[in-house]
Amino acid sequence: QAQPVESGGGLVQPGASLTLSCAASGFTKNYDAIGWLRQPPGKEREGVSCISSSDGLTEYADSVKGRFTISRDKAKNTVYLQMNNLKPEDTAVYYCATDHSCDILMLTADPRFGFWGQGTQVTVSS
Repeated sequence: QAQPVESGGGLVQPGASLTLSCAASGFTKNYDAIGWLRQPPGKEREGVSCISSSDGLTEYADSVKGRFTISRDKAKNTVYLQMNNLKPEDTAVYYCATDHSCDILMLTADPRFGFWGQGTQVTVSS
């Protein structure tokens, strides 16, 4: 089965920016949504942002609205997450995943459903 592949994580200081990339190809047309989930240390997984492959509509968690931007390059089968003004509470393992819809992906944030990448670590610390 195809699996998303994330890249771009790292260690940054508060207020810095970082861009994550997700290479995702080979999925069926039924998997319309592709997005980013994260799991902070000691906490549950949560949806961060999602984009619909069919119409480009986007969703964001309240905690990242105005700071994060999701975008896609269809020709490269790649989705990006531009993260600005990073905060220590953004520290987490970030996963790229696909599912049937953004609503499902963002609400369930469950790797038992859809296709998930291996994750990339983002650490925000001074």
